Amino acid sequence: MLFSHISDIHLGLVQYGSEERAQDVYDVFNQAIDISIKDHVDFVIFAGDIFHVPNPNGTAIIQMANGLKRLKQNNIDSFFILGEHDISRIRTTPIPYVYHNLEFSKYIGQGKPIEHKGVLIAGFDKIRKAEISQYEEKFVEIDKIAQNHSGHKILVLHQGITEFNKFAGEIQSTDLPKNFTYYAMGHLHDKDIKQFNHLKGPIAYPGSIESTTSEGIKETKKGFFEVDISGKEAKPNWIELDTRPQFSFKTEYDELTKTIDEISEKIVDIRKKPIVEIKIQGKNIETDHIQAQIARLNSSVLRCFWRISTKQVSDSSIFLDRPNMIDDEMFRLSVDTLGSEQAANFAIKELLPVLILGETGEASQLIFENFEKFKKEKKQ
Repeated sequence: MLFSHISDIHLGLVQYGSEERAQDVYDVFNQAIDISIKDHVDFVIFAGDIFHVPNPNGTAIIQMANGLKRLKQNNIDSFFILGEHDISRIRTTPIPYVYHNLEFSKYIGQGKPIEHKGVLIAGFDKIRKAEISQYEEKFVEIDKIAQNHSGHKILVLHQGITEFNKFAGEIQSTDLPKNFTYYAMGHLHDKDIKQFNHLKGPIAYPGSIESTTSEGIKETKKGFFEVDISGKEAKPNWIELDTRPQFSFKTEYDELTKTIDEISEKIVDIRKKPIVEIKIQGKNIETDHIQAQIARLNSSVLRCFWRISTKQVSDSSIFLDRPNMIDDEMFRLSVDTLGSEQAANFAIKELLPVLILGETGEASQLIFENFEKFKKEKKQ
């Protein structure tokens, strides 16, 4: 038996305001569906962040519907939970519920286990860090059910686990129910998989299917897992998707012309126009010269970004050298500034993402809820 584990799709993301980037996300999503059909998987699990915003545009809604429809036409069932990007802070019905109501896919985000072809599947929607303690009993309950099930058991979560990323961690592996043979994770955008002695199966993050803005510009591979559960152990096989290439380069200002020549040579035969970032350091820099050199790439790239930096910053800054860790560094700096991990967690991990999406109503609701919680804690 084989199933696909896909996460962090972010349908509807329009990166850099580019319609081409929006189409890139739709294209890789359809690749994942096509491959799953071609490989005759028995079912598909979507581990949250189906959409990029809780109120996605019509194209994104239809793209997801068409993908689920094609799975159904090939007798492939699918199951989904909600990530934070799917959940509105304003009390509204999440868009993905429509697919459940139309029987295109099955919603499993409330922690109630179901059995499908002899496989036990349970899932939880995104749990905010402050609410984790409320789920301890639910984890214990489903763990008992899993322990008594003779076949494979899959737990679907959209959470950061501390052993994978200490800054984005919301729970530890020891907090998880112990008796599942596969932990289908979402939320972290880099592919990763770990096996722990205290768990019956691997914890697997397939990563996002396309690069998102928070990940920065870097050479990376994107994909999803196909998981073989024919035997006693779950064996995940990562499937790479054909995404748009992205490259980041460093150069001295005096070497810029040469660097542009080298970039042009590197990208000349690439089928999809890449996204390129150039970090320039040096003295007596003239922006007109930089712009003239960058213009040589315009016909060969989708976007080209450049920035000037000092050597000291380039050598030491996590922002420039590790763009995928920008969120982590922002969190660390916020803790230093606010003097509270709890306040920094609220500001960076809850409030900021909502404000970036322009969801002012949701941001107001979130601030109100947090203030009410603060008042209750003060009274205790």
